[in-house]
Amino acid sequence: MTTAFDPIDLSGTQLANRIAMAPMTRSRAFGPGHSATDSMVTYYAQRASAGLIITEGTQPSVVGQGYPDTPGLHSAEQVAAWRKVTDAVHAKGGVIFAQLMHAGRIGHPDLLPDGLVPVSASAVAAQGQVYMHDGPKDFVTPHELTSDEVRQTVADFASAARNAIDAGFDGVELHGANGYLIHQFLAPGSNLRTDEWGGSEEGRIRFAVEVTRAVADEIGASRTAIRISPGNTYNSIVEPEPDAAYTALVKELEPLGLAYLHLIENNRELTTALRKLFSGTLVLNVATEGFTTADELKLIEDGTADLISFGALFLANPDLPARLKAGGPYNTPEMASFFGGTDKGYIDYPSLEG
Repeated sequence: MTTAFDPIDLSGTQLANRIAMAPMTRSRAFGPGHSATDSMVTYYAQRASAGLIITEGTQPSVVGQGYPDTPGLHSAEQVAAWRKVTDAVHAKGGVIFAQLMHAGRIGHPDLLPDGLVPVSASAVAAQGQVYMHDGPKDFVTPHELTSDEVRQTVADFASAARNAIDAGFDGVELHGANGYLIHQFLAPGSNLRTDEWGGSEEGRIRFAVEVTRAVADEIGASRTAIRISPGNTYNSIVEPEPDAAYTALVKELEPLGLAYLHLIENNRELTTALRKLFSGTLVLNVATEGFTTADELKLIEDGTADLISFGALFLANPDLPARLKAGGPYNTPEMASFFGGTDKGYIDYPSLEG
């Protein structure tokens, strides 16, 4: 029987176990030009015992930033700073993918330079606010990308993916979930277009497919992955009947030979259906009422998924695989320090040995 503690071949990259660290925004890229800091080096290196680390959402372009103090992969100084992170993780035997996240309409003009405004598939504002250093501000109506701008955005993802490999990452995960730009194209509530990038399920999945193909062409499919969250309403996404679109999407992605598909689960029936359509590695972020726990590891044993991704529990337990194997104990995540702040609640969670 396969267990979470068995190794796995991820399209030619050997993982020590099947426990993944999920991408988690921490808003601590305080280096020049939103680059990684020494504390970020420590943070990721502490968690190198994960079979796979997936970084926090990292913007592929200036206009892709959606929150304060999030890192990018679109400048030379960002690449150089991330190299320190990847070197530290590799020195401890870890594997690390960069998550490329274009926030789209989620953000605010005050986060962006030179008069830029958030962009999206259509000029439909999200409900809610973004939390800025000077207080929360309402989301604005985004600029609807022209067809040429859509193609340039696809190219931005490919360029950022090349930067990720130059920075030493083992691959990239495209963030197609949680209401950010790729998801905004997928969802009928935020994509009202009638051109080739919308108007039908085929049109709405086109952006996700073209970004994935462009990145795979740039760095290789074996180093390319995508995260999706069918039916997730986070960030004002309206997607009442997602099954058909995501079935079509996964059918388009299947022949590419991607490193993995990372699924944020909404219902087990769709998980099972997509699992059957995708012959590669499935990383599952399990639908739970609270934090993902050791109980979900049984989904590896029964074949539901190949890896399980852990968020908050990995945030608070840098040696999570060892704790899962031992049955605990577990540090409790401190929610007040999740986003921004100092090293407290960031790199000071103790390990079992410490």
